Parts: sequence; C-alpha cells; structure tokens
Amino acid sequence: MTAFERTKDVLQSFAPRVSVNQVEEGRQLSPRFDRDGLIVAVTTDAASGEVLMVGAMNAEALVLSIETGEAHYWSRSRGCLWHKGATSGLIQRIVEMRIDDDQDAIWLRVAVQGNGASCHVGYRSCFYRFVALGPLSTGHERLHYTESHKVFDPAAVYGTASNPSRL
Repeated sequence: MTAFERTKDVLQSFAPRVSVNQVEEGRQLSPRFDRDGLIVAVTTDAASGEVLMVGAMNAEALVLSIETGEAHYWSRSRGCLWHKGATSGLIQRIVEMRIDDDQDAIWLRVAVQGNGASCHVGYRSCFYRFVALGPLSTGHERLHYTESHKVFDPAAVYGTASNPSRL
C-alpha cells in the first residue's frame, strides 16, 4: 500500500466535513488537516496545566493516539511518524484529548511516564525559556530560563540519534 493509499484509508476513520454546524456543534470527529496533511497538537501536563510542547499530527498519528491512549505525532523535521517516548521511555499517556471549535487543533492533556520530561533537550517542558518584552533595539539576548536544570541528559538517553532541531 502506498503512503497516499494509507493516508486515504486512515482519513476514512473521520466523518466528512459537511457543514459549519456539524463541525462546530456536532458530535462527529471531522478534523481539518492543513495542506501538508497536519493538524496542530498542543500538549499540556494533565496535573499542572503547564504547556509541555506543541507538535503536529497527521491522520495516522491522530488515529494511533486515539486508539492507544498514548501520544503520537508527525515529526516534520524527521519526516516520519513519531511515538513520543518510544526511544526515551518518556511516553505521554493521554488523560484527555480535546479538539477546538473548527476542529483544526488538538489539545492533549497528558501524564508523562518516567521523570515527567517532554523536551528532547532535557528540560521538563519545551517552553523552558521566556522572551523579555520591550523595544527590540535593546539587544538580541532576550531569552531567559524558566527551568534551572535539565531533568535528564539527552546524550545518555538518545545516544547517537540525530537531533530533531533544524537550522
């Protein structure tokens, strides 16, 4: 089966988008994927509400997340399906999944197995820095850390696996 045929098959898991009322007020899951076949997924810690990461899901990742109760994403940098925690053991168990009003964004509330970290850099959250507000003419160093230490050593966890960050 080709990737196109597989995607077409997986998309049949969702209801067709028939009307605005059906999408906004109905009970049918009719996600709207972008032109690249992706939908935004915001992931927060179920207990604290802290934003852990923002990722993307294709239809297959969404179906797998729903069926397994564990977060799956589409890695745009690697160009492949990604079961969060498959390598690190930091699996995100879905406590609740929500979809927004026009069904083009997913919100996952998760409990992370292991040490609770979700960032491949080693911090608990991928949002481990804040941006100082004010006139931009005051310099380029605008990022300040919100986490004082890494939860794990990425080199020890991922070994020689390639870093997903791209320049």
